[in-house]
Amino acid sequence: MRVLGWVFAVLLLAGLAVGGFILKRRYDAFMADTAQCVADRDKLKADSADLAKEGEEKDKEARDAKGKLKATKAELKELRGLRDEAEKRLQAFNAVTEKLQKMIDTGKLKVVIRRGRMVVKLSAEVLFASGKADLSPEGQTTLAEVAKVLKEFRDRKFMVAGHTDILAVGPGPYKNNWELSTARALTVTEFLISKGMPPPNLAVAGYGEWDPVATNKTPQGQQENRRIELVLLPHSDELLPLAGQEPAPAPSAAPKN
Repeated sequence: MRVLGWVFAVLLLAGLAVGGFILKRRYDAFMADTAQCVADRDKLKADSADLAKEGEEKDKEARDAKGKLKATKAELKELRGLRDEAEKRLQAFNAVTEKLQKMIDTGKLKVVIRRGRMVVKLSAEVLFASGKADLSPEGQTTLAEVAKVLKEFRDRKFMVAGHTDILAVGPGPYKNNWELSTARALTVTEFLISKGMPPPNLAVAGYGEWDPVATNKTPQGQQENRRIELVLLPHSDELLPLAGQEPAPAPSAAPKN
């Protein structure tokens, strides 16, 4: 009996040892699974934070792209408006040129584009005697033809600009080229008004010798610079230059006294 008791005790201890070993393994596996679950949870939290940050960045990029698209559409609309205005100016230039073509062919005047503006250019020799601001008979005839054309453009404004060469004025009522150029521009303006051009559509300017289109070092250049210009003034939103624009030469040096 005693032997059977010892055998039972041994078997009981062995069973307890095996059960403890199995429980220990299960416990270790459970703890390992728990640690893995915690690691997976932390990784999911980090991934979620990264995704949230990436989502915010994408939202910001989308907002920026939307803002840029809106700005681009506004710029495109503005450019289209400028293009339309430039086309209107080109149409006006072509219309004036066509109507003045006979006078252009005879050399009485030129129509050019300079600094983005249409300019009807008349030689001072055609309009005035040297050092004078009174229109010659030929000048009156020429300007009457010009007025007949320009007064049709009642929605456009023109600046009448007087220009001289660099030579000093001779004896007379004008003490310098500014006075002479301004007096000539005013004479032309008053004549154009007498031929039907609306006064509100005209402005007067005298540039004297300070806006040359040719060199003042040669007689030919000086003759080019003695001129009256009728400048088509752009509307406030007509900013684009026209193709074929005439380049502006560098100003000539003033004479030394």
